[in-house]
Amino acid sequence: MATSLIVSFFLVLVVCVHGRPNYGDALAKSILFFQGQRSGRLPRDQEMTWRSNSALSDGTTARVDLSGGYYDAGDNVKFGFPMAFTTTMLSWSALEYGKRMGPELVNARVAIRWATDYLLKAATATPGKLYVGVGDPNADHRCWQRPEDMATPRSVYSVSPSNPGSDVAGETAAALAAASMVFRKVDPNYAKLLLRTAKNVMDFAIRYRGAYSDSLGSAVCPFYCSYSGYKDELLWGASWLFKATHNAYYISFMKSLGADDQTDIFSWDNKYAGARVLLARGALVDKDQSFAPYVPQVEDFMCKILPNSPSTTTTYTPGGLMFKMGQSNLQYVASITFLLSTYSKYMAYSRHTFKCGNVLVTPSTLRGLARKQVDYILGENPLRMSYMVGYSERFPRRIHHRGSSLPSVADHPNAIGCDGGFQPYFYTSNPNPNILTGAVVGGPDQNDGFSDERTDYSHSEPATYINAAIVGPLAYFAGSSGQ
Repeated sequence: MATSLIVSFFLVLVVCVHGRPNYGDALAKSILFFQGQRSGRLPRDQEMTWRSNSALSDGTTARVDLSGGYYDAGDNVKFGFPMAFTTTMLSWSALEYGKRMGPELVNARVAIRWATDYLLKAATATPGKLYVGVGDPNADHRCWQRPEDMATPRSVYSVSPSNPGSDVAGETAAALAAASMVFRKVDPNYAKLLLRTAKNVMDFAIRYRGAYSDSLGSAVCPFYCSYSGYKDELLWGASWLFKATHNAYYISFMKSLGADDQTDIFSWDNKYAGARVLLARGALVDKDQSFAPYVPQVEDFMCKILPNSPSTTTTYTPGGLMFKMGQSNLQYVASITFLLSTYSKYMAYSRHTFKCGNVLVTPSTLRGLARKQVDYILGENPLRMSYMVGYSERFPRRIHHRGSSLPSVADHPNAIGCDGGFQPYFYTSNPNPNILTGAVVGGPDQNDGFSDERTDYSHSEPATYINAAIVGPLAYFAGSSGQ
């Protein structure tokens, strides 16, 4: 009897362990995805060979070189605001979870550098200007065309003292500062350049206050309007500059901001929760009590996220997925999951717990919710659908992505015009010819439903900032030995 119980227990254990998603495989693919979003001249070691060089003359209308960087999602526009957030989150992932990434840390650095090389150009090409976008988004969104064939205007957009953008500048400063720490040991000179530029851009963000949406209008709205204002980016940028420099000036600046807005979201637009988790690390891990005020702010946020909290403001699908917004919901799931896993790590290190009302929250509470979200994305859901392209056997085949849905230049050498991609490629029910490996799409609806339709961009479009946020949690679970 005892022997059979032991055997039964062992079988259950094996099933549970082998029933887990392959986090290491998903991690590798989540980073590989960024190759499919590359703009500019592609390197010889490009693995996504269905992509070719594109937008090599970006910036020429402003007599500067703005080639490179990433297309933000399924279109062919380079939006600086989400690109910088993508860079910050990739850098935070490498800093927080690099030891758990194994060989993928090298690939993560490559993905970060592809962005920072571009952001450095954007920040230094013209004194007093920060270039924040290339490509007319309104014209671009009327076409269905490969990036290699783009015929739409590659308009250049910038912020300056007379047309400020504290939000996009603060985020760019955060990206450069965070990345400087990623490269500090492996490329010290590059790290110094990143940090020096980050300081200058942050100074610009602080000195010339204003929202970039007000300066640029339809060039960035409604695509990436700064809905939350710019105070959160000033807090976020200063947090990263302090982490990179330990200069007390940034602490004083953060205190002067009065950025005490409550929030239940974390995204490319709203950085309050992310900045507070980063700062709370100072209290929990570094034992610096000057950062203690950020701890209750983080925990107020967590109590708004946890499903069994009396103060929760977060709904969940019947299958257990966090549901924040109807459009591209997985971007919020990924970003918030990053904060859940990271704060649980800080709590575990300091043996810290807290309460939401009478509900005790331990490190495993947050880690368990984070794992449930990651597992759902990777296929542990009612549809048994992986929302990461190329991962598992069942994944979205008709994603809303121009390069993926149109034949490659190798297979179709002739240029495809602005309207030439709609028929037969956009409106067909056939699967996309090119697999954008690792892309995490917008995800299912509030009832766990997913139609896998190319025309449904709200659910089927991938984005760099979804992937950048999920890299950290994937690395956490890939390297946690089943914790």
